[in-house]
Amino acid sequence: MKVLILYYSLYGHLHKMAQAIAEGVQQVKGAEAVLRRVPETLPRDVLEKMGAVEAQKALAHIPIATVEELAKADAIIFGTPTRFGNMVGQMRQFLDATGQLWQQGALVGKVGSVFTSSATQHGGQESTILSFQITLLHHGMVIVGLPYAFQGQMRIDEITGGSPYGASTITGTNGERMPSDNELAAARFQGKHVATIAAKLKG
Repeated sequence: MKVLILYYSLYGHLHKMAQAIAEGVQQVKGAEAVLRRVPETLPRDVLEKMGAVEAQKALAHIPIATVEELAKADAIIFGTPTRFGNMVGQMRQFLDATGQLWQQGALVGKVGSVFTSSATQHGGQESTILSFQITLLHHGMVIVGLPYAFQGQMRIDEITGGSPYGASTITGTNGERMPSDNELAAARFQGKHVATIAAKLKG
């Protein structure tokens, strides 16, 4: 059973979350986690001005996804940073190229899930995931979130990401904060949860 973890990461925050999700997926017997990135649309000079070139080099070993790979997966866990309460343009552009899959019904019945990041605690994490799920519903996917069975959502002793809609992390306005232990635990839980449900549906 193949679980595709498809994400965009500019500075590496969501890459770390994706790795934790993969760890969770692999806890399920027979589940294979496959990491893929969506194509970058920003030119190199813009990436240089944003100070993202080194971070992008560190992610170069993760293959760029093709649209066709989505149809071969049993579940897809999408990761996107928040941009004004919505997914990033790179992810939107990739998803806008999946019209052929929609026409074929190629994703109908597959499990779909979303994780995200934002600079601030209330920077649109929930609206990003919820608005992302609209696309998954159009594809006929079975949406899975992050249930309160993950007790880390109950914590009030620290500022942390995570909601019933999916795992998330807070990066800081300068990207200075990497995912916390609790946020990574949420990502692992979500990966395992998605793989478990996908295995039941496939079975």
